[in-house]
Amino acid sequence: MLLAFRAENVRSFRDEIELSMVATSMSEPRFVRQVEWREGGRPIGVVPVVGVFGPNASGKSNLLEAMDDMRMYVLESFRRDLRPDEHWPFGFDPETRERPSRYEVDLVLEGVRTEYGFVLNRDSIVEEWAFRYPRGRAALLFHRHGQEVEVGTSGRGETRTVEKLLRPNSLLLSAAAAANHSLLLPLHQWFRRNLQLAHERNRPNRQAFTIQQLSDEDEREHVLDMLRAADLGIVGAKEHAIRLDPHMKERMERAIRLMVGDEIRLDDDDLDRVLNVERFGFTLLHQGAEDNLELPPGYESLGTLVWLGLVGAVTAALTDGALLLADELDASLHPALVAELVRLFQDPRTNPNRAQLVFNSHDPTMLGDSSEDRLLGRDQIWFTEKLIEGNSRLYPLTELRPRKHEAIGRRYLDGRYGAMPILSRQDFNRIIPALVSDN
Repeated sequence: MLLAFRAENVRSFRDEIELSMVATSMSEPRFVRQVEWREGGRPIGVVPVVGVFGPNASGKSNLLEAMDDMRMYVLESFRRDLRPDEHWPFGFDPETRERPSRYEVDLVLEGVRTEYGFVLNRDSIVEEWAFRYPRGRAALLFHRHGQEVEVGTSGRGETRTVEKLLRPNSLLLSAAAAANHSLLLPLHQWFRRNLQLAHERNRPNRQAFTIQQLSDEDEREHVLDMLRAADLGIVGAKEHAIRLDPHMKERMERAIRLMVGDEIRLDDDDLDRVLNVERFGFTLLHQGAEDNLELPPGYESLGTLVWLGLVGAVTAALTDGALLLADELDASLHPALVAELVRLFQDPRTNPNRAQLVFNSHDPTMLGDSSEDRLLGRDQIWFTEKLIEGNSRLYPLTELRPRKHEAIGRRYLDGRYGAMPILSRQDFNRIIPALVSDN
């Protein structure tokens, strides 16, 4: 399970940030998971869900993007040369644009607390490190400065072999996976399974994943249960191939020939391989009075398509005990449906494998106005706000010391915790008269 994510000079966050999943004295005991983190040690309390709230453009999405960026660097940096534009430092300050960015996770991996992080700029890896705490004290796995690597006593030979494969812009952990490094491979696999971001731009891929799960005998019923439970009338789905319309194919062929020009010669076989690739579509089966009705995506509500894209990712995370990132969880979904999704992760009966969810939202009803109706414990609520210099700030509700029975949702809307947009009613009131007078 993730204990904390830390970063500095990433996206809209100029200064160091830390998102902690470790339970505090303000935790709701029913939500906390006790996790073994070292040999013979007392378990540590970890929360399964964190919600991040704040106004538009305050950094909520950038926090999840930064976590997903770290995953991308680990999985991709050895397989391909990362482009300079795949480095995202804070951009509103010329000084920070030239400074490196730092990413770090603190997690429990196979019952042992593990720390991993790196510092990078647009051209190279500046620093990279990994430590384990098998008996409560730090044991070095490796510590890299540029191309120089300090190696711990465990896995020394394998790490030295990986060191020979390093490029200046590839992470050692990424290279270690390619070399099947026995000690570092579980850490790399954690990134492969975790920190996956459910974002609007990858919704079609997530929908396809959900449809594929319906073809898996082991997953089918779980996915169908999630679709049925949302009361959308869906009883199944069908996948089918889509081939390009001949006229569309002809227009695309002309466009490709214009783009490549005369420098690259494409024969008809080349074009066929590009243009005749089958894409996969789907129809959803809805329960009717007598027969089930098939509807293509164009006839479905946005909420239905959003839920379809989430179901596969949610069931996979709950099955694998993985960490899922959900951007704008409440977008196009009924608040009651969002609440049930959060409860799936909060309840140990529906989340026995200790999956985690980090999401952002605008919905203040999720904050609750009493401890009885609260979906999230006080230490599971975080805020973002944009400061005057354009940088984002991340801070927990616990920093403001809320009382146990405090009406958090109401006080948030009253601006007691910050993280609210600064709106001028006078500015809005001037807009319509000005438009009317102009016309």
